[in-house]
Amino acid sequence: MYKNITALFSSFTRKKLYLSLAALLVLAVTTGFVGYETTKAEVTLMLDGKKTEVNTHASTVGELLSEQNIKPNQHDVVKPGLSAKVEDNMKVDFLKAKEIVLTVDGKDKKVWTTAKTVEQFVKEQQLSLKEHDVIKPNLTADIQDQGKIKIESAFPVKLVVGGKAQQVWTTSTTVADLLKQQKVSLGEIDRVSPAKTEKITGKTQVEVIRVEKVTDVVEEETPFAVVNRKDSGLTKGKERVVQDGKKGKLEKRYEVVMENGKEVSRKLVGEKTLSDSKDKIVAIGTKAKPQPVVSVSRSKAPSTSGGRELTVTSTAYTANCSGCSGITASGYNLKANPNAKVIAVDPNVIPLGTKVYVEGYGYAIASDTGGAIKGNKIDVFFSSQSKAEAWGRKTIKIRIIN
Repeated sequence: MYKNITALFSSFTRKKLYLSLAALLVLAVTTGFVGYETTKAEVTLMLDGKKTEVNTHASTVGELLSEQNIKPNQHDVVKPGLSAKVEDNMKVDFLKAKEIVLTVDGKDKKVWTTAKTVEQFVKEQQLSLKEHDVIKPNLTADIQDQGKIKIESAFPVKLVVGGKAQQVWTTSTTVADLLKQQKVSLGEIDRVSPAKTEKITGKTQVEVIRVEKVTDVVEEETPFAVVNRKDSGLTKGKERVVQDGKKGKLEKRYEVVMENGKEVSRKLVGEKTLSDSKDKIVAIGTKAKPQPVVSVSRSKAPSTSGGRELTVTSTAYTANCSGCSGITASGYNLKANPNAKVIAVDPNVIPLGTKVYVEGYGYAIASDTGGAIKGNKIDVFFSSQSKAEAWGRKTIKIRIIN
């Protein structure tokens, strides 16, 4: 029994000892852990603008980032630098750089940036943007890794629309793009030069010609015709208006092409008679004039004294020559009156109807004219060719009776 009690006591003692040792070990570990934790530095880590509080035993900023599984590259921004010593309550900024493609007027290049927005990127890269330049995406857009930023530089172009010129700034590459950008719409038949597909530069002049087709209705007078009708009841040389003429009216319809408000072509597309014209009818006398036959009374010859005397060159003619009508200029029929005393004269010298005395011929009437009878020249009528030839050509004197 004694042995059993001794064994029990011994066992109890060993257990107590083990428990005490375990307690001491836990106390030591706890005390050491607490001490270890209390020696860590408190750091504010800003990761791309996001705040994180970190406790660390890292001695440098580079070790701190490594603890956070952050591996900076040469384009990333770390403030302070990677070799900076970590201190309690310090602030570390880390900005992750993004690689983007920057395109300026069609030329590409790769750029690393830590900017968050396009606007920040423009400032960072010291890019100069003019008022009319175009940047895509816009300045407020966020920058994405592997993203693209495109800048198109504006240039001036002379734009003429409907005859009105202006200078506009554009980034367009074609005429069609320019018109769309400037909100210039084209009518169905408007013209543009150069063509819409043509490329443009700062030396290009783009002209939009406004074209329209209009209808013009014009009323015109149509002339009347003059109809001559022979009238045997009217003495030859006399005329009488039987019917007055009247002008008609014609409506003409034209298709007119206007360019920039000015007429460039006109095409007749239709006609309509509004009122017909009426002919003027004139009666032309064909009745021969009665001509007095000059005869010398045997009982008493007319006096040859008094009146104006002229010296003239005289020739002779008959009514039976080839092509001769036998009708004098005053309408007297010589073929019907072969014994008539008639001379042809220049009416400017001796008016028709004048009674004259012709030396060697006798009394006669100035009743005819001739193409060759000009000035102081007369042509004496004879009934036969032989008598005319016998007269010949000679200078004589004549006297104007009345």
